[in-house]
Amino acid sequence: MDVARIREGIRKMRFSTILDRWDAGEMTQEHAAELLGMSVRSFQRWKDRYEANGEAGLVDRRGGPSPRRSPQEEVERMLGLYRDKYADFTVKHFHEQLTKRHNYKLGYTVTKLNLHRAGLVRPAPRRSAHRKKRPRRPMRGMMLHQDGSRHVWIEGLPALDLIVTMDDATSEIYSMILVDEEGTASTFAALREVVCEHGLFCALYTDRGSHYFHTPEAGGKVSSTVETQVGRALAHLGIEHIAAYSPQARGRSERMFETLQDRLPRELRLAGIRTVEAANGWLKAHYIAEHNARFAVEPEQEGSAFVPDAKEMWREILCVVEERSVARDNTVAWNGRRLQLPESRLRPHFVKAQVKVHEYPDQTCAVFLGPHRLADYDAQGAPLVPTARESGVVLGAVKDKPCRARLRASLTAPARDASSLSQAGTRKRPPPGRTRKLAEPDPAIGAA
Repeated sequence: MDVARIREGIRKMRFSTILDRWDAGEMTQEHAAELLGMSVRSFQRWKDRYEANGEAGLVDRRGGPSPRRSPQEEVERMLGLYRDKYADFTVKHFHEQLTKRHNYKLGYTVTKLNLHRAGLVRPAPRRSAHRKKRPRRPMRGMMLHQDGSRHVWIEGLPALDLIVTMDDATSEIYSMILVDEEGTASTFAALREVVCEHGLFCALYTDRGSHYFHTPEAGGKVSSTVETQVGRALAHLGIEHIAAYSPQARGRSERMFETLQDRLPRELRLAGIRTVEAANGWLKAHYIAEHNARFAVEPEQEGSAFVPDAKEMWREILCVVEERSVARDNTVAWNGRRLQLPESRLRPHFVKAQVKVHEYPDQTCAVFLGPHRLADYDAQGAPLVPTARESGVVLGAVKDKPCRARLRASLTAPARDASSLSQAGTRKRPPPGRTRKLAEPDPAIGAA
């Protein structure tokens, strides 16, 4: 006999004795209820049931299963799915997938308790004292977080870096990119996605990685004079760059990455993603919206601090920009490649000119002379648009110059053009300041 039945028998014997004393007027209902360890209303119910049915009326009526009890078949199906397919999921993530994919109707608490009873999930340890979080910015676009996390995001592939850009006001993710290694190019690619879709924002909060800041001393303050490529680009766009000096300072993004490491690899596995290219496309098309719908919060204030860039200046700012000197063969050295400059109406050649090379996140690049775009090149350094001219053709800007200017052939002009130009005006001219001697008249002509 279980403990509940023993206690029920003792209570029956005590109840009949106390009921007799109450009938004899030796105690009140309040005193009788206190001795039995129940409320006055329960004593009255027991008295009525005893008078109507005798001791049979005192039998505990809670012995049967509850009519609201969860169907055992559904519980068993849930436990089987967890063992076979979702054993590495958190309970919350598992319950979401059951509802989404398996037409599951039971609640989260029922699911968690049954997983605990089955020994499939351990109860979470008691949390430590709560640490006060930094207040959020009140409006979207006032401050964005950008950070990277190295993890095995795709099963079967080595660890990759996931670059995430999120809003401080709402924890809404704007960009997610998987790359082999975090750096300047991946940072610019993420920022270009955000600015293209939403506009320019007020501030960017990052760690002190070498592609974000120059730090003269390890663990010290960032330099206020030496700019990285990212720092230069943000300054040109008017975006404040804020450095975080501890992981606790980046608590909001750190907690976000904990959630992503729990969920994203499982989601990629369920979606059948096996390559980085497919993962990046799936993240942008599907996952970001679902994540924001689940975890984003409402901002304190309505409106947005994003400002559209009507002239799209960000396209030539959010990229690597470096200055180069043009070599004697009219080429520019760039990352082990030689970028051949084409003919231009600006000048016959660009030897020793100071130009700027813009390299974009897809590794294509362009060469600029001041505001003039001279040429575009692919990732291997080949011109994207053919610029070669027909043999013997001289640039219009050169044709308009005097003959003495055309004597110096362009370095990009064909060799036979230069030789033909060098033959023009070969007669020796008198030095400046001398007068050409006039020929004497012919005597025969004068006599006639």
